[in-house]
Amino acid sequence: MKVTSLAFPVCFFLLLMTVPISRAAEAPPNVVLIFADDLGYGDLGCYGATKVQTPNIDRLAKEGRMFSDAHSASAVCTPSRYALLTGEYPIRANGGNGVWGPAPVTSGLIVDTEKLTTADVFKNNGYKTAALGKWHLGFGEGTNNWQEPLRPGPLDLGFDYYFGLPVVNSAPPYVYVENDRIVGGDPADPLVYLGRGQHKDATPITKIPPEASQRTPNMFKGAVEAHKRYNDYTVGTVLAGKAVDWITANKQKPFFLYLATTHIHHPFTPGENFQGSSEAELYGDFIQELDWMVGQVTKSLEEHGLSDNTLVIFTSDNGAMLNLGGRNAVRAGHRINGDLLGFKFGAWEGGHRVPFIARWPGKIAPGSKSDQLICNVDLLATFAALVGQDPESLENKDSINMLPALLGDPSEPLREELLLAPHKPSHLAIRKGKWLYIGARGSGGFGGSKEHQHAWGGPPATAFVGSVNSDIENGRYKKDAPHAQLYDLQNDVRQTQNVYNGFPEVVKEMEALLESYRPKKAAAKNQKRNRQPKVTKQ
Repeated sequence: MKVTSLAFPVCFFLLLMTVPISRAAEAPPNVVLIFADDLGYGDLGCYGATKVQTPNIDRLAKEGRMFSDAHSASAVCTPSRYALLTGEYPIRANGGNGVWGPAPVTSGLIVDTEKLTTADVFKNNGYKTAALGKWHLGFGEGTNNWQEPLRPGPLDLGFDYYFGLPVVNSAPPYVYVENDRIVGGDPADPLVYLGRGQHKDATPITKIPPEASQRTPNMFKGAVEAHKRYNDYTVGTVLAGKAVDWITANKQKPFFLYLATTHIHHPFTPGENFQGSSEAELYGDFIQELDWMVGQVTKSLEEHGLSDNTLVIFTSDNGAMLNLGGRNAVRAGHRINGDLLGFKFGAWEGGHRVPFIARWPGKIAPGSKSDQLICNVDLLATFAALVGQDPESLENKDSINMLPALLGDPSEPLREELLLAPHKPSHLAIRKGKWLYIGARGSGGFGGSKEHQHAWGGPPATAFVGSVNSDIENGRYKKDAPHAQLYDLQNDVRQTQNVYNGFPEVVKEMEALLESYRPKKAAAKNQKRNRQPKVTKQ
């Protein structure tokens, strides 16, 4: 059974007992969580970008709080979303085998419907709840055959309403799903999965140019009308409109809106009004459309008089990717992950350190900044505290209440350590205080060695963006580079120096801490690997 919180009136009373009396007469706060896709640490004006303009997101930062040490629990899209919804490290999913990569097209729902979710926290306390945009957590049980109704799904995880892309904008089916039905679906023309590589009979989809970056060909036939309703270039407009409409329809009650944008995941297909609008090619144009979407949401809150009683959180599912769009942006002078080392999928900071902004007028100090270590896995406990439930009552202890860091300025760290997952289990990483330990050489992310490859990564890619790392020389790992990595992020956030050999006692402590998180089978396998220091070159 899912853990059910206290009835809402009692919950909110308990919350009020912990805050100034001046808030006692206030209504329960609304929450809008905007979860961008592949948006890097350097992709926003408020985080240092100069080649793109993000006035609406920058305004959130000006009116709220920016975090400089915020992370996704995974550098990969699906595991990141798992952590956000469940408050659980992705390594614990799938019976302890973890979830490490993007959910495939035919994936069933990877979240146990009996688990308490962030949506449940609100729904159990009288809120209306909605998920809009990218889902990418699967539908159904076992293998998803795409037959309606698409259950279990979002409606079984605490959401009253869902509308969006069932997988991602780079993978089929290229249709919208509303609740548990395909939008524009027709029983006489059902959606039929053909299989990978079976594109000959697939239903036509929107044409996009090569410079938009990679998109998987359609693998479905049928559902012609449903496919017509999906156009790559109007997704931003559609999702922004749905968010505004849902807020308008639910403004009389407390609500939780989870808006998971497809921006700025490849392919880069900004709407016509945004094409050529930035100085960072299509990549930058897509960012600027994302900023417009955020503006539509905040404008709607203002028009309905909801801004002062709404907590808005903006963050990203992982760091930026050096795909074709990313490379073109870098050539134009844009730093997708700022000065951080690495990219999406990897354990280096560029893979999982992300923008995180929170605004709540009158509760969060405007223009404030925080260096608290926080993670998207913490949102479950944070939201539980927000509605008055004791976070310590939650069964899951991976999630830590960060409400004090949002509303105040704690003198001590709220989170002492953090488990960080890249794409490869071998590169699972652990953060404790200023130290980051990665249990292998390299990032554990994309390994493409040639610039033309979609999944470019590793030493040549770091050189392309101007990053320096002591394990790398002339675009290769040094032969004598340590077989694992230790970084002092307090003094070297750019990870220029792997100090593994200089702090053996810290390494020993961090190795033990990391192994304590691994399921027993995975820990035994990793120990065997560590006895063999030779590492295959990426």
